[in-house]
Amino acid sequence: MIEVRDLRKSYGSFEAVRGVSFDAGPGGVVGILGPNGAGKTTILRILSGYHGPTSGSARVAGIDAAEDPRELKRRVGYLPENAPLYPDLTAREHLEFVAEARGLRGAAKARAMREAEERAGAGEAGLIPAERLSKGWRQRVGLAMALLGDPPVLILDEPTAGLDPNQIRQTRSLVRDLGRERTVLLSTHILGEAEALCSEILVLFRGALAGRGTPKEIADSLTGRERLEAVIKAPGLRDVEAALTRLGSASLAEAPGPEDGGAWRIRLDFPAGSQGAAEAVSDWASSEGFKLLELRREGLSMEEVFARLTGEGGS
Repeated sequence: MIEVRDLRKSYGSFEAVRGVSFDAGPGGVVGILGPNGAGKTTILRILSGYHGPTSGSARVAGIDAAEDPRELKRRVGYLPENAPLYPDLTAREHLEFVAEARGLRGAAKARAMREAEERAGAGEAGLIPAERLSKGWRQRVGLAMALLGDPPVLILDEPTAGLDPNQIRQTRSLVRDLGRERTVLLSTHILGEAEALCSEILVLFRGALAGRGTPKEIADSLTGRERLEAVIKAPGLRDVEAALTRLGSASLAEAPGPEDGGAWRIRLDFPAGSQGAAEAVSDWASSEGFKLLELRREGLSMEEVFARLTGEGGS
């Protein structure tokens, strides 16, 4: 649905986007994560047909962004970071304007406007001029405008910016729902938001991709291992240590620690990408006659991941 190859964008001597390539298939939420000035908004504007690339290519829903930006805009719903609204027009007048620009008329236009208002939660703002709307309400109206015409691709630049906590929860829920029906590409500088919303994350730093994958895949690629923490009930430390020699590819991250009630806490490292690590630990405990009380995966937090990818964290 989105294909980007060696994308570059320069403003004079400044290269804002440096050789970025990625794909995003139909359905799902893909996040572009990066600090301010990383090039996130520039990429979204190119993919929305508002800026042309300096070189490289970007195709959205089969349309080349440089060759046919007008057709591209028909296939994409775009929400800029600060929803651009005319101060003297009401929210509903904005929706009517966008609907007609997308070629909707009559009953189809009325239905599309109603559905977009409802999905974005913008109905209460319908008759209020934009100059009297808070930033949060302006974001809702902008999202409704992006949803008009049911485009197959949604591009959202910082979609929760300026929203209160309740609106943030509602917007995140809506974005998840939309990602089941179409491709959603969003930018954010909030690590927790990317982790909560996105099936895949692109980490952008100084205009170039610094990392790509699910949160787990990125963390595993940085650590080179997958760590599991287990609490088992076993007769004693020697029994645990002897049994660990029979656990195959796992290595002990640190000495087993005693817990209450005759239990032991162990941390095990498996090679990154190992298949069925959790199942292997469960089977091992059962075969050794141990009772598995707890099993969980340990990993780098998104904050640690981001710091390492951008060279701002320790090794």
